[in-house]
Amino acid sequence: MTEEPAKKILLGVTGSIAAYKACELVRLFVKDGHEVTPLLTHDAERFVTAHTFEALARREAARELFPHLMEADLLVLAPLSANTLAKLAQGLADNVLTQTMLAYRGPVVAAPAMNARMWDHPATKENTARLRERGVELVGPETGELAEGELGPGRMSEPNEIYARCLAALARGSELREKRVLVTAGGTREPLDSVRFIGNRSSGKMGVALAEEAARRGAEVTLLYANGSVPPPAGIEVVATPTAADLARETLARADADVVLMAAAVADYRPSEPISGKRPKEREPWTVTLDPTDDILAELGRRRTDGQILVGFAADEGERGLERAREKLAAKRGTLFVFNDVSQDDIGFDANQNEVVLVSSTGERKIAKRDKREVAVAILDEVATLLRGD
Repeated sequence: MTEEPAKKILLGVTGSIAAYKACELVRLFVKDGHEVTPLLTHDAERFVTAHTFEALARREAARELFPHLMEADLLVLAPLSANTLAKLAQGLADNVLTQTMLAYRGPVVAAPAMNARMWDHPATKENTARLRERGVELVGPETGELAEGELGPGRMSEPNEIYARCLAALARGSELREKRVLVTAGGTREPLDSVRFIGNRSSGKMGVALAEEAARRGAEVTLLYANGSVPPPAGIEVVATPTAADLARETLARADADVVLMAAAVADYRPSEPISGKRPKEREPWTVTLDPTDDILAELGRRRTDGQILVGFAADEGERGLERAREKLAAKRGTLFVFNDVSQDDIGFDANQNEVVLVSSTGERKIAKRDKREVAVAILDEVATLLRGD
């Protein structure tokens, strides 16, 4: 039996031959002391009956008046068929499982299972991307022999692997509880005159994803947001910080946070004498003198206390950029640096995906190209490891 308190699990089972594997998943949860409520679609019962799952879970399927509003610590969808995946992506609610997905507010783990050609179809890829963007954690599918006798991707992951990912998702749900997390996001803009500015292409997507993930793990989150192009997360404190000076003031006022994630792209220079009105266009060149802005991260490093996690971000190019991230880690007394190569057009600035290298005093770990929400999960997994002192 697990030493952790028993968790409430909602297990959604859809119409796939892989439904029989979900029986073993129920057994693993129950063996570890967790409470499982099966939620079967009509098509799922063509393969395994609800009574089978009730017997394994040692409890009946949902009989509540509003079963889709049940409270739980985790929602698991295994197997997730192509049909139900499409319904979830579109927000349809035509059965108790799809209704639950719309109403549930918590971590979701899904294990797709379908024919390889269905999995490779552009519609399925779009639907899968949509679920990932909403924070659903996908396990698999694996490549192997399928029910039809074909070989290819679409085979549901094994119950042991799904179970391990579920335990990790449950752990993430509380590991930052009672921790104060400060996140900076977006890009600062330094005024040249009343309408023009010096800025950068940061969209704020990475920082917003970090704020959302930290809140999902139970943290008290403050987001310092500088001119981002995506809406800030609901339910957390958001402070507008349009310029480098604004960001420095608000960051240093909260420098005692347990975790500081400096994902904002802060301007290195500002015009020394910005014009109060709009400068009219003229034929003569406009010469502008730039002064360096304050190094917020370096100041945070000087103030860093024992046990505090300070994460810097380095948007740079190539191997030399990675080397500079290593140098910054030591020079600015950071705990962790996240390097992303902005020379690649399909990741980093403006993109929905990123590919990063996590640099710390204990080593380096590459996070392969994936959605920025998934990168946020990987970064905060590393932060949690550092907080534990592992």
